[in-house]
Amino acid sequence: MLTWQAAAVIAAAVFVGGWIALMWVTRPGVRLFASFVRESGVILALYALWQYAGGITLAATDQAVQRGTHIWQLERSWHLPSEAWMQRGILHHSILVQACNIFYATMHFTMLIAMLFWLYSRHREAYSRARMTIVLTTTACLLVGLVPVAPPRLINVGMVDTAVVHGQSVYTVSAIGADQYAAMPSVHVAWAALIPVIVIMTSQSKWRWLILLHFFVTVYVVIVTANHYWADGIVAIGLLALSLGVQAVAAGAYRRWRLRGLTHPATTGTIVDLGESDDVGVR
Repeated sequence: MLTWQAAAVIAAAVFVGGWIALMWVTRPGVRLFASFVRESGVILALYALWQYAGGITLAATDQAVQRGTHIWQLERSWHLPSEAWMQRGILHHSILVQACNIFYATMHFTMLIAMLFWLYSRHREAYSRARMTIVLTTTACLLVGLVPVAPPRLINVGMVDTAVVHGQSVYTVSAIGADQYAAMPSVHVAWAALIPVIVIMTSQSKWRWLILLHFFVTVYVVIVTANHYWADGIVAIGLLALSLGVQAVAAGAYRRWRLRGLTHPATTGTIVDLGESDDVGVR
């Protein structure tokens, strides 16, 4: 997991590199790749912002454990499955635990980039909306995450910090210690839910439903590694749904605005004479 400083530097280098390549390269295939590289810089910049925001809080971090404990107790009152019970099922399988730690540290961002590359190269018409969904969802998660909440591995509920046990903790190399108190909501789950939503809505392949495996594996991993509560994922999915709803409302409002403009062309432009064209439009 990159620090925000490293992510910001890489984002700037990638964006500038893609922009320069687009200025000098003429081959269509290379231009497509360069254009996507530039877009990757934008996503990396968003990732850097996410990492940086982990060090900004609107409340005292010494109350983060109390908030985490409250979430744990609330989940028990809701009769949600115990995260500790799920973790105990893998603790004696060292290879599986280490695989979960690696998945947690790497696959959330890797899968997002892979999905965006697929959209950009195969379904360009869906790319802009997907990018906006990522921006809105991640921003919403960051705003909620400004109130620090300790994850299950940092409260006394009998869960093990599997990454620390196996020397795989991403937080030992983080420049911002407060990242550890950004359990609520889970950006991992938000992105893992966003990816299948976009793929299933965009692709026509009968195999597209397999992308749901990424979501289920991610939810399992963030739970058994003691990095998140069920509630973190539930809130994240809610924020994703809110982002999609905002986009749908905005798109509907824009279409109605365009329709009014076409219905009353005199207010927006010059009416095309029916003698010149079979259609009525606006110049």
